[in-house]
Amino acid sequence: MLRTLLTLVGAAAVLLSPVSQGQTAGSQNALKPPPGAKVALIEFADLECPSCAHENPLLKEAAAKYHIPWERHDFPIQYHHWSSQAAVNARWFDTKSPNLGNEYRDAVFANQMSIETPDDLRTFTDKFAKDHGTAMPFVIDPQGKLADAVKADYELGMRLGVHQTPTVWIVTDKHGVTNATQVSDFSKLYSMLDAAVAETSGDAKQAGR
Repeated sequence: MLRTLLTLVGAAAVLLSPVSQGQTAGSQNALKPPPGAKVALIEFADLECPSCAHENPLLKEAAAKYHIPWERHDFPIQYHHWSSQAAVNARWFDTKSPNLGNEYRDAVFANQMSIETPDDLRTFTDKFAKDHGTAMPFVIDPQGKLADAVKADYELGMRLGVHQTPTVWIVTDKHGVTNATQVSDFSKLYSMLDAAVAETSGDAKQAGR
């Protein structure tokens, strides 16, 4: 019961470090589609966050339905027990294959309630690796490079004003002009994507319907 209460609080955790207007404005270039894309989803998430787990299938389905990139950034809540290590693990699987890294993230979300401790996470991760034909090294990140990448994502999120997880933007590029709209109500995600695709293509039929 205590863990449930703590994780629910963590899902909407308010960060104590303030984000200045200058920092936020200076990072807006991060909120744009990758090269060649007109519309994309950009997400900051914590692998131990129940709300992130709840919304993950919707985001995955939306990215596939609309054929748009889904950029997944790490934003581990600092007092969660294993989310930072899970993010490092996902980065390690990314080095084998980006698809494998994303499969790991999806699997963690799907099995989140059965992972109570860092030891549980290691057991889960070892099994995931074995099931996917790879072996985990004893030390996953000996030089700390993967942890540094997770930290860089977290710091970017701070500069962008992220204060809860998941934080998701729909970003568009229309004739070189970029725009970012934060998703505050996930029940409206599809209608927001319909509008974004129609706005950038001029053809609502390309919205995946």
